[in-house]
Amino acid sequence: MMKKYTTLLFDVDGTLLDFSDAQKQALKNTFQNYHLSLTKDIEERYTIINDELWKQFEKGIIDKKTVIYTRFVQLFKEFNIKEDGIAFESDYQIELGKGHKKLPFAREVLETLSQDYNLYVVTNGVAQTQYSRLKESKLHIYFQDIFISENIGYQKPRKEYFDYCFQKIPFFQLHKTLIIGDSLSSDIQGGINAGIDTCFICSDIAKIDDIKPTYTIQNLKDIYKILK
Repeated sequence: MMKKYTTLLFDVDGTLLDFSDAQKQALKNTFQNYHLSLTKDIEERYTIINDELWKQFEKGIIDKKTVIYTRFVQLFKEFNIKEDGIAFESDYQIELGKGHKKLPFAREVLETLSQDYNLYVVTNGVAQTQYSRLKESKLHIYFQDIFISENIGYQKPRKEYFDYCFQKIPFFQLHKTLIIGDSLSSDIQGGINAGIDTCFICSDIAKIDDIKPTYTIQNLKDIYKILK
């Protein structure tokens, strides 16, 4: 029996690597390095500011540089912190690049699938940070290529981002490609825009809204049910 899919596109944060853990540790370490107190209010407000900026980036309203070099400037202004938000960001990215905690089943699934499928990374993250985290986690060895929006000039969910990726994948076939990710607005909508099947990783099925994935799984290991 021929396989339904031959090419699998994997998101990174929230799909393979625990971004929440990486962010928490990076914030803690960078604030400590600057001898600043990281309160719960500051941490929660940073998360809100960051999420809002990334959503604007996904919609093409702002560019990546604006996301990166606005979030701490805005945060520090709101909390009257007398530090250079741009310099702080540079040090934060170094700390963030050290965060490589794998999500459950990530290594097992990639090692198994890489024997029979062509695996690729598709991510909107900062290039230097994502390369560092994938290398530190040793997950990079399972992928034939890593596509990062910062290097491409377009981001998920834009069709142009996926068009670029598809041009770089040897013997690419649209109908034999599946994207796996944890973001409806980025991964799933991106797959829909690109005309490929989608697999949404979601522990809470009730979170699914008007963006409808082809498949929904609760953890990475469930992907075997789709691919068998």
